[in-house]
Amino acid sequence: MKITHYLYNSFLIEDGDKKIAIDPGALFFYFFRFSSLIPRSEWKDITHIFVTHGDPDHYWHADRVAKASNAPVICNKTMVKSINGKFLLLGPRDKGLAFTSPIEKFQTISVDEKVQLDGMSITGIKTTHGPLTLKFGPFSKTVNPDPKERVGWGAIGFEIKLNGTTIVNLGDTLLHKKEWEGIKNPDVLMIPIGGRTIHNTMDEEEALQAIEIMKPKLVIPCHYNCPILFSRHYNPADDKSFKEKVEKMGSKCVILHKGDSMDVEDYI
Repeated sequence: MKITHYLYNSFLIEDGDKKIAIDPGALFFYFFRFSSLIPRSEWKDITHIFVTHGDPDHYWHADRVAKASNAPVICNKTMVKSINGKFLLLGPRDKGLAFTSPIEKFQTISVDEKVQLDGMSITGIKTTHGPLTLKFGPFSKTVNPDPKERVGWGAIGFEIKLNGTTIVNLGDTLLHKKEWEGIKNPDVLMIPIGGRTIHNTMDEEEALQAIEIMKPKLVIPCHYNCPILFSRHYNPADDKSFKEKVEKMGSKCVILHKGDSMDVEDYI
């Protein structure tokens, strides 16, 4: 199994006949670009698309990847609505909560629900996106996720069991100690660690608490030191210190920068 990371929470997982994209979003507004995190050259071969929530950095190109690949989108039930007899996905590039993108192939899932899809077992995991603070020079605005707000819409994590390997991806989330007690010894845990200064996700110490609960074999930190708006290192974190602490706890840890790949079998 090969895993490639593309900033934020964007990953490709390749194993056998599966090529799974997680959060095919965009480089969020850095110097006014919305370029795809996952290279367009990879789109046509993708077999499944997982979406953890509807923020642009996670979701901007989801419908385009689906069109290029004919792959199903797996997401929270709140990301799809039936309107006038058609299934519509929350419009990735629309403002607000507009359901405008027709979708034919999809699998919705709720927290704690388990579904079987194309030889995979998928379970929805409780996640909660934290407040997002956007800074424009001396000005800042904090957006709190709520039923009328796009930020964090449809937040859900995934436990994916594929060919004997269990992968957990949490998307952007705060810590949920009680709800995550049932997640035991996944082979791979992809976990956000960049919530130290802007608490839209866990910070390093909270992520370590989650690792203590789950006890994964391999940890891949994500969603930290990301370019966003006018900053090169939004959501700062010390990945080297984090890696040392994870490995003292008995799990292995791999740091993947943009475009880096690793073979899971080398670590578990």
